[in-house]
Order: sequence, then C-alpha cells, then structure tokens
Amino acid sequence: MLTLFTIPKPFRGHIGVIQRNAIASWTLLRPRPEIILLGNDDGTEAVAKELGVRLVPQMDRNEFGTPLLNDLFEKAQSLATHVVLCYVNADIILMSDFTRAVERVIPHKRPFLIVGQRWDIEVKEPLNFDPQWEERLQAHVVRHGQLHPPTGMDYFLFRRGFWGKIPPFAIGRSVWDNWLIYSARSCGAAVIDATDVVMAVHQNHDYAHIPGGEAAAWNGLEARRNLDLAGGNERVFTLQDATHALTPEGLEWRLTKDHLRRHLHTVPILYPRLGRLLLPGKRFLKLAKRTLT
Repeated sequence: MLTLFTIPKPFRGHIGVIQRNAIASWTLLRPRPEIILLGNDDGTEAVAKELGVRLVPQMDRNEFGTPLLNDLFEKAQSLATHVVLCYVNADIILMSDFTRAVERVIPHKRPFLIVGQRWDIEVKEPLNFDPQWEERLQAHVVRHGQLHPPTGMDYFLFRRGFWGKIPPFAIGRSVWDNWLIYSARSCGAAVIDATDVVMAVHQNHDYAHIPGGEAAAWNGLEARRNLDLAGGNERVFTLQDATHALTPEGLEWRLTKDHLRRHLHTVPILYPRLGRLLLPGKRFLKLAKRTLT
C-alpha cells in the first residue's frame, strides 16, 4: 500500500535515540509499509538490519557532504514497490491515524500532496512500544506537546511520478519543504492539510549535527543556495497555501478568509499570465490586500 522513505542523521547520542523511536513506530503501522532508509551515516545500516527495513546507502551529496533532495526522491520513486510514497523526516513518530488518513485520500483520482503540522515534544529515552503505546503517547502530547506553526512540515505523501524536476536542494537546510508545496500548487494538485486527523509527533533535538548549528541550517550558505534554487521568497509556501483540509468529516475546501486572501496573493506567482490578465501586478496585490478584510 505505502512506501515510507527518509535519510537519517548519524545514529549517535540523543538524535540516534529519537530516530530509532521514529522508525520503529513506522514498522508498527498496519498494514506495515515498505520502509527505505537512504544514506550511509553512522548506525544506519545497523538500524536497518535491526528493524528489518530496506537500506540504500549511496546518495548524491554537495561539496559539503549534505545529501541532495532530487536524488533522494528519484531513488525512492525508482526503488519503491508501492505507487503511494511518503517522505518523512527521521525524527517523526507516526501512529495509526496516519494510515487511516492515507486510506481516505488514496481513492481520489486528482493528483494530491498530503502534508500536515507536527506536534513538538521532548523525548529523551527509547519508547516502550507495548500494546498501549499510542494511547500513552497521544495523552502525553496533548498534555505537554505544542502544535508547530504552519511552517513545520515533516511528511509529504504523493503518488509515484507526481514530481517534475526537483532542484538539488540541500536536505536539512531551509526552504526545500516550502518549495515542495509551491511545486504541487503550481501543477494544479490538491495540497491537503491533514493536521486535524494526523498527530505527527516531532521529537525535539538540537542542531549539533550541522557545522554552525541552527543558525547555519536556517541562514547559512546552503540555506541561501536553497532559496536561490527555489526561485526566491515568493515561492516559500507553507500550509497556509494548502487547498484542502482533511477533517474527521471528510475532505474539505479551504475557504477561510485567511486562505482566500493568501490564494489571491499567490495567483500571479503560480499563474503569471493569468495574473497579468486579471490586473497589472501592483493593482492585483493592492486588491488582494483589501479583499475579505
């Protein structure tokens, strides 16, 4: 039914603990998905063997040794045994609500991209995956977790062949995830926000694995290069740009004032010719600012 793929960081210290927690949670999804770990950082091979998941050690990297997104997605789509794939960051715990959400969307024929906000929590130790682990974790997240703003996107689910040419973004730096939303919108796909029905649990961590730490991840040379590859700030899309929401009641259009206002802003970005036909650029943006206020 589903192939999950990711590229873990080295399995050292705290980051090793939380990555193993995450990948172990994926193995407990039912039906069990195919899981592909890409890359050969420390501990990846051992974890792949321990958890019985597939390992693809070779990855294209830039001059800094950072894996590249285009190679990751190309390899995953060429190797996956299922038509539906999902990239998931290797620190994200998934539970049975994720599988239920996927099953609800797959029958739709329109091209789609499923994304959602994550819940941030502190996890220091290996999780106990006993029969009650989901209920226990959900209750802990409700009490102690924090829903990340719409910029926090850690899983991307799609059908094989969905993507056109993906730029060689540096993974683990900013902007590449925003560009995926832009790319999906620009080809007319339904971008579905599953936040209401999927509790994707992000285990907080530091950025010691990146030279220069968190500042480099967001504003360093590789981050700036990612922004250039994306085409600039106007293509930095977030979950505010989703076209649909998956709710307990079903799949719904996003029709709030905030989303409609944002969509007016992005028409000239997604469809430049249409934007010029409607109104000259500055006039269009002025109208968008006034609309629905």
